[in-house]
Amino acid sequence: MVPCVRQEHGREPAVRLELAVFAGDTVAVHPLPERGEVTLGRAKENDVPIDDASVSRQHAVLHLGPPMEIEDLGSANGTMVRAPREATGTTETHSLKRQPGETMEVEIGGSINLGSALVVIRRAGVVPSATGASAPKASAPAGAGKFVVRDPAMQALHEQAQRAATGMISVLILGETGVGKEVLARAIHERSPRASGPFLPINCAALSESLLESELFGHEKGAFTGALAAKPGLFETADGGTAFLDEVGELPPSIQVKLLRVLEERHVLRVGSRTPRPIDVRFISATNRDIEAEIQRGAFRQDLFFRLNGITFTVPPLRARTVEIGPLAQAFLVNAAHQLGRARVPALSREAEEVLARYAWPGNVRELKNAIEHAVVLCPGDTLSIEHLPRRIMIGKAVGPAPSGVAVGATLPPDERGAESVEQLRSAMDALERQRIIEALERCAGNQTKAAELLGISRRTLVTKLGTYNLPRPRKG
Repeated sequence: MVPCVRQEHGREPAVRLELAVFAGDTVAVHPLPERGEVTLGRAKENDVPIDDASVSRQHAVLHLGPPMEIEDLGSANGTMVRAPREATGTTETHSLKRQPGETMEVEIGGSINLGSALVVIRRAGVVPSATGASAPKASAPAGAGKFVVRDPAMQALHEQAQRAATGMISVLILGETGVGKEVLARAIHERSPRASGPFLPINCAALSESLLESELFGHEKGAFTGALAAKPGLFETADGGTAFLDEVGELPPSIQVKLLRVLEERHVLRVGSRTPRPIDVRFISATNRDIEAEIQRGAFRQDLFFRLNGITFTVPPLRARTVEIGPLAQAFLVNAAHQLGRARVPALSREAEEVLARYAWPGNVRELKNAIEHAVVLCPGDTLSIEHLPRRIMIGKAVGPAPSGVAVGATLPPDERGAESVEQLRSAMDALERQRIIEALERCAGNQTKAAELLGISRRTLVTKLGTYNLPRPRKG
């Protein structure tokens, strides 16, 4: 889709919009077109497919207007809209009727519940603040374009990367998923003599072999079905700049052979062409795989590894640099608040800071970013508390095996500060129960009787709790 440029009354003259979809522990971002309609639902043919059992196959349509409106298509579990707090002064939630054709106006920063999935319309593409300092206003994040580097090991890593940036040597960046490998790659590019040239990333794991070949090397007109015009590939387009090959360990063998030839000859041969084209490109690669082990089992070429591995940097996981969790969370807070059009950035409560610091972060920086974005959407006031965080983080339980030396599944410590802390704990427990109900309904495909059995309560109690927590009653359909 083409990103949207839309006029906002009383704000800056234009803003690009995107749709953030929070389903379970995942966040998916979809650029919005300038105008028209965007279909949402569980079926893959929707413009925005949402993989969530509580979402109907054809659930709703977003009309981009102006004004922007959401239309429920007679979904089984309903659609609810909550306006931004600054627009209403309240946290009132409005429920749409389930008959097709019923619509409700939505705003930038407003949230939409499709079943138990949360959808938010927000500003697109804001670079997070690097300073980690508290910013009272959300309209202009300070320090955009820099990097949060507080841990001594990360400071040493960036110093080494800065020295390597001045040359043409190929760089291989290793580290767990979501650890910030692309951030380091961008830092190298921006500190290099090629900073004025393009930085072009491509995820080697996201495309099929045939598409990846065309994206990397380009193709000539008629090279294959659907090649209606000649197209330069990533390497040609990055001429004079940097090509970033993310998840390079996922490259299929045939592409590895062609990439090796490009690295050796500095020429690229388009698909369907016999004429090599010279390129001037700096290569940075990244992977979360153990490449040497992949070589041993024959899945990765050793000669290609030597070409990519001019110098290697390993980014430590977030759990090994806990001093950066707070500054990163603050940077993501500023970014998320700005994207939602909020006048002020919510402050992190002390309890929330402590929970974030204790969590194991198996998904690293990417998981922290998703968690903060999720929490800002759910936070109605000026303070982000533990009940706004995803459930697994709120109870201190990481998904997957625990990293060495990190306690996983720990309960929240008791707090001795009186009634206020008791109320916060009660709110956290309510949020946890609400999430358990949502998950039970998802597992049972909306069957209330089975969900009640799974939760160990009666169906009547479940129905009462659906009303208490303002959850739509599922129905078959």
